[in-house]
Amino acid sequence: MSDASNALNSPGSPDDVSKLPAATPLTRAALEIDEYAATLGWDLPARLFALVDSTALRKADPKIAAQLGLGDDDTAGLTPVEQDELPAGMELDKFLGTIAWPDAVVGCALVVERLMLPPGSEQTRPRNASDAQLAEWVANHPKREEVRITAAVLRNGKKEIALRLRSKDVAREVLTGPDLVPGLTAALLATFS
Repeated sequence: MSDASNALNSPGSPDDVSKLPAATPLTRAALEIDEYAATLGWDLPARLFALVDSTALRKADPKIAAQLGLGDDDTAGLTPVEQDELPAGMELDKFLGTIAWPDAVVGCALVVERLMLPPGSEQTRPRNASDAQLAEWVANHPKREEVRITAAVLRNGKKEIALRLRSKDVAREVLTGPDLVPGLTAALLATFS
């Protein structure tokens, strides 16, 4: 676990992740979005967020910045702005291929829930199975773990992941790191190409 996630889980730690000194603005944004998603519960569809520079937003539109609760002390932060719901029934990778961000958006984040298996599980994976058969195998695997992944990226290529295991949700444990789910961050970075 990173310093940021350890600080978040320690007794007496602030609920406001922006007060974590060791966290970068991108890490703070990923953790803030993760905390928001945690308040909504589990078994929800994917959520997409634009990330905007807090200072630039305050200068460009003080009224909206005030509505979002941005104060003058938000000098190096990123403000997540939730986007409309993703189209029902559309595959995530196809949807991401349709996104074009305006210049004011410096990054984006996506929250998705997935099933993950521990390392080594692929050795027992059924050979020549269809996608549907593989999905069923994962869903029925005795060591599967439900996770919520918050992937955040910036136009400049920086990336961060906040990963929450459903089984550890009560303890508020969150793993962070830029390379936890490289395929997802690569797909998000491609939305800026």
